[in-house]
Amino acid sequence: MARKRRNRKGKAPAPAELKSPDGRVVFAHVAEAEFARLLDFYQIKWEYEPRSFPLRWDENGRPTQSFTPDFYLPEFDLYVELTTLRQRLVTRKNQKLRRLRELYPWVNIRLFYARDVRNLFLKYGISGLLGSPPTNGSGPPNSAQ
Repeated sequence: MARKRRNRKGKAPAPAELKSPDGRVVFAHVAEAEFARLLDFYQIKWEYEPRSFPLRWDENGRPTQSFTPDFYLPEFDLYVELTTLRQRLVTRKNQKLRRLRELYPWVNIRLFYARDVRNLFLKYGISGLLGSPPTNGSGPPNSAQ
């Protein structure tokens, strides 16, 4: 049986579908990679997980809980968080998002739920993600097919 190649940190290399086209970013989920490709197609500048927002601190002032949005769109001054999680985990993410809005009311952030992500991908012909049926839409290239 062949052994998987490992990188310097002992982790298996990321699958190609989780990398940005230029290979510099490795996404945590294929939906994030496809969202980035959609943004690239429409020439929308983006940054992946550029900042974490501390939400809770210990008695010494060190952050104990943070929230790191998936994307920042500088042209729109907008953070975007994609969630493809089960409802139980979405509730926890919603709590973090409410806390972020309490502490940082000037931060413009939008949460896309699984149904929002699915509908966006269907609209632009990106199929095979999040249980979406295959489409023959005329949107950006779909590298996940």
